[in-house]
Amino acid sequence: MTFEGLSPALDRALTGHGYSALTPVQAAVIEDVAKGRDLIVSAQTGSGKTVAFGLAMANELLSEDGALPQAGAPLALVIAPTRELALQVSRELAWLYAETGARIATCVGGMDPMRERRTLNFGAHIVVGTPGRLRDHIERGALDLGSLRAVVLDEADEMLDMGFREDLEELLDATPQGRRTLLFSATMPKPIEMLASRYTNEALRISTMNAARGHGDIAYQAVTVAPADIEHAVVNLLRLHEAETAILFCATRDNVKRLHALLVERGFAAVALSGEHSQSERNNALQALRDRRARVCVATDVAARGIDLPSLSLVVHVEIPRDAETLQHRSGRTGRAGKKGTAVIIVPFPRRRRVEMMLRGARIEAAWIDAPGPEAIRAADRERLLAALLQPVEQDEADMAIVQELLAHKSAEELAVALVRAHSAALPQPEELIGNSPEAREDRKRPGFEDVVWFRLDVGRRQNADPRWLLPLLCRRGHVTRGEIGAIRISANETFVQIPRAAADRFAHAVVRTAGVDGDDESGITIEHSPQPPREMARDNRRTGPGPRGDRPHGGDRPYGGDRPNSGAPFRKKVYKAKRFEG
Repeated sequence: MTFEGLSPALDRALTGHGYSALTPVQAAVIEDVAKGRDLIVSAQTGSGKTVAFGLAMANELLSEDGALPQAGAPLALVIAPTRELALQVSRELAWLYAETGARIATCVGGMDPMRERRTLNFGAHIVVGTPGRLRDHIERGALDLGSLRAVVLDEADEMLDMGFREDLEELLDATPQGRRTLLFSATMPKPIEMLASRYTNEALRISTMNAARGHGDIAYQAVTVAPADIEHAVVNLLRLHEAETAILFCATRDNVKRLHALLVERGFAAVALSGEHSQSERNNALQALRDRRARVCVATDVAARGIDLPSLSLVVHVEIPRDAETLQHRSGRTGRAGKKGTAVIIVPFPRRRRVEMMLRGARIEAAWIDAPGPEAIRAADRERLLAALLQPVEQDEADMAIVQELLAHKSAEELAVALVRAHSAALPQPEELIGNSPEAREDRKRPGFEDVVWFRLDVGRRQNADPRWLLPLLCRRGHVTRGEIGAIRISANETFVQIPRAAADRFAHAVVRTAGVDGDDESGITIEHSPQPPREMARDNRRTGPGPRGDRPHGGDRPYGGDRPNSGAPFRKKVYKAKRFEG
């Protein structure tokens, strides 16, 4: 295969690496209109950006015969946000420029700076590094950027998000005026636009973000769960997919620590990545994933930047991404290099509307499904076990000797049962999801509910109230069991719940103790005794007629309910009014 317009050395490198065609971003940066110009490139994660800027800067580095000058002060500088991404870029450029004899120096945190300085002193054609370490080498006089012909900012938006603005500005100010600037960024927020306007000259803008915007090799799923079932849903998703490698995204380091501890306690081989981990701990975690000692990584957005795991096939958004770009950036860790991947968003019932809007804005088609239950997981386990055991097996004398000894004491059926049980015992047990149980979806009229007390919650359909997440909420807040909760009646802005009179006092006292003043989570829902059943309450509201909102103690036009019909958020900060039930 010959790639038109490329140096023969690069052409052979691409062919030898299995390339049959260039990706859209790689083809765009070597077109005639792009040659020699500054570039601002928008391309999604996993689109081949590293090879793209390697090809783009080739004209500045190679002579007409494809040769490089003797190594000295660097001719090209590539700046990446994280150590892992910089090392990945260095590896990609190494095979791409292998036949040219290019010397590539890598300067990143966590490595020996003295060794890096010695490498720079011997000379390099391309330097790849992180902003902080590169700035340190410049200030110590070890890195001379006076001969640069090209500078690349890889994932520029991530570098600004991580607080590297000053470092980038110092590095770019140290480069010569005539150098070529290639800025690659998945998103183009205003800070990137400002940086580009200052350090590029009549740059050509290239965007290869396709119309669907979602990665073509990623299947998106949105799994609806009760808020109390999120961690159980994570366990069941991992068990259902049994992915070779999976990454779970959380919003904070505390949530990473908690979820990691839960998974390890359940029997999963898991590692954690967050801002509190040292570089050594980070290296050990990534190595455990690469050599398959661990199969699950729990990480924050920042800690996961630059991670490239070829075996990663499952991404789970344990906490909803803050926007569509974060969703795509997280999900883009899988589905690379022609492999298929799955991205699962765990969606608490109250947050469904927000996620629907995010997916619509990102033009991503996601399948909405319930979280897998134990039966679905056991069925998948059965298929995997049968497939594994029915594979051809090579026999040797030592194995057959053990088999014959076992058959002398046990029948074939007994040995098969023992084999199945041994396999099952090694797997973490699936979790029961109370929010998906049939009891959560029914009005229960059972013995013991002849004499009931009604309680009122200040959320309704407009706040996405649903029995599937209200049931575990009531159990947790009221210190009752599912069997002690009767009918659940949901109206526009409020919900009424039956509690047997025998448990009403206990329930009322518990909801007062578990209320969080000004809470923004489920503790922020007001739960109080309702003096009348819901139908009589509705009749009283209608008799009240039009008037000030304050005249309607339980009406449908509540001050905070009516102003957020489409927000998708179930709660709002407010002072709690949970009242004690008076017999």
